[in-house]
Amino acid sequence: MTLRDGRPGVTVPTRSRRFSRALEVQEAVKEIIVRRGLVAGDPLPTESELMQELDIGRNSVREALKALQAVGIVDIRHGFGMFVGQMSLNGLVDELAFHSRITPQDEPSHLAHLTEIREILENGLARRLIDRHSGADLEGLLSPVREVIEQMEAEALVGAVSPETDRLFHDLLYRPLGNPLVGQLLGAFWQVYHQLSDDLGTPDESPAYVARKHRDIYAAVVTGDRAAVEAAMRAHFAGIHARLARLRRD
Repeated sequence: MTLRDGRPGVTVPTRSRRFSRALEVQEAVKEIIVRRGLVAGDPLPTESELMQELDIGRNSVREALKALQAVGIVDIRHGFGMFVGQMSLNGLVDELAFHSRITPQDEPSHLAHLTEIREILENGLARRLIDRHSGADLEGLLSPVREVIEQMEAEALVGAVSPETDRLFHDLLYRPLGNPLVGQLLGAFWQVYHQLSDDLGTPDESPAYVARKHRDIYAAVVTGDRAAVEAAMRAHFAGIHARLARLRRD
């Protein structure tokens, strides 16, 4: 069955018209959020209120809300109501992890490309830190990072450096930049690695080496040595590059 779209001689399949209508409703809900100046965590109108305001049926509203919930724009809390969602990269994380598993063995995986991007990103972020802050100022701002390194070294003495401690190092290192998306992106990278940890196998580096490489990054940033930053980053990521290359060979 087909429906006219208003232009002479042109017809649109029923499914396409329904899909287009669903997108229109999603855009209308997003427009309500923007127009009212709502931010993450703010309550949204109820289903009934949206039905009335948009002049559409309950099924259309629910379909739109479910789609917006899937991408993190709407947060539906059963028994409490609907709220503007918090920004999340979970969908991207799951997609990258899945497609890394199905990449042909003789080609670099999405994880390999992601690692390259992360290394470039962290090099740039570290240089931005140096550009914005003097050595003494930066040393004070990064005192929490120094404490995490000490925690790493303590963990290395009795076993492996925990992934959580490793993640905290990178999160705190760039926090003085004041860019909340940095933590989101680095967290997404970390989650992909975590999901694929079994596929990657055991690291070749000793725990002591891992802790030392992180201290090298910290020292290079605090002293403002850009060349040392690049060298420390290269050494830090060498292990994961080697494991990914080994996966392609096996």
